[in-house]
Amino acid sequence: MLQTLEGIQNGLRLSVTTPLEEVEAAAAAEDVLVLEFDAFRDGRGFSLAAVLRERGYRGQLIAAGKVLPDQARHLRRSGFDAVELAPGADRAAWARMDQAFSAAYQPAVDPDPSIWRRRRAAANDRDLDALADRLNRETAGKGAAEIVKAALDPALGLKVGAISSFGAESAVLLDVVAREKADVPVVFLETGQHFLQTLSYRTQLTRALGLTDVRLVTPDAEEKATLDARDDLWKTDADACCDLRKVRPLARATAGFDALITGRKRYQASTRADLRPFEVLDGVLRINPLAEWTGDDVEAWLDARDLPRHPLVEQGYRSIGCWPCTRAVDDGEDARAGRWSGMDKVECGIHLGKRKAA
Repeated sequence: MLQTLEGIQNGLRLSVTTPLEEVEAAAAAEDVLVLEFDAFRDGRGFSLAAVLRERGYRGQLIAAGKVLPDQARHLRRSGFDAVELAPGADRAAWARMDQAFSAAYQPAVDPDPSIWRRRRAAANDRDLDALADRLNRETAGKGAAEIVKAALDPALGLKVGAISSFGAESAVLLDVVAREKADVPVVFLETGQHFLQTLSYRTQLTRALGLTDVRLVTPDAEEKATLDARDDLWKTDADACCDLRKVRPLARATAGFDALITGRKRYQASTRADLRPFEVLDGVLRINPLAEWTGDDVEAWLDARDLPRHPLVEQGYRSIGCWPCTRAVDDGEDARAGRWSGMDKVECGIHLGKRKAA
């Protein structure tokens, strides 16, 4: 919601008639910028705000001068954080007009999706639900290779990628994918806190399987500087650390994909007990070709294909993530007991969106 600030505000003040180049140059050194409108009908202030935001300005933008409550929503959607009001101005009117409409017909610099995108997303969800249901029926009783092949069928017109941690069991999924299509994009979340052995294993496995499009995705530098400058967020808030280093980067990196292949299996965690080969998660088709596999199935495939093993496996690491939140497991312990040990946490969050199982 657009803030309403009473009285003259501190910050560099510029008229909306100021050329864009001068505004950009001034904004580069300012945390607060006040743009003064000289006339109610002058739209240059809205354009200046939108361009500044589009080009990365993260400071506070305040609208001042001749602006009306009717313009509140447009000011906010153009990138303004607040409006400067005269003492005694009707703040309620500004709040009311800012929230007068619940949908937008045009995209803007704010994150609100347009009504057209909402309708398209809803239709897409319905289409994907039907597709997941059909593919689950068609691949019932078939193996992992057949499930991957069905997902990659050109007739479906899907842009498909894969997610891999290059962990203890990752070789199996990547081998199945590579045998079908070695150039499927493989997204690896480079959190900055992986074991060195994992990074070496990623290189080894990529070469061994002939993968040609492994994409390293890192946290946003500015978000990391703000939220975890000392690299110790995991000590105080493991969920926030996973969100910063995994959930947000994955969302950005896979925005253009219609479907994502994962290596999840039912036996790994209670949150995966009902996993199906095809499901819809946050408007994206998730493909789980190993959903019904057991630990013995994984070992048998690794042996049969003579696939490279993660070097930490022989040291007792059976599920491998970031080093601060992973430990070796003892005999008899669940494979994922070493992940977030001692915490009420079993998933990093990238697989916990709003699921629409077929």
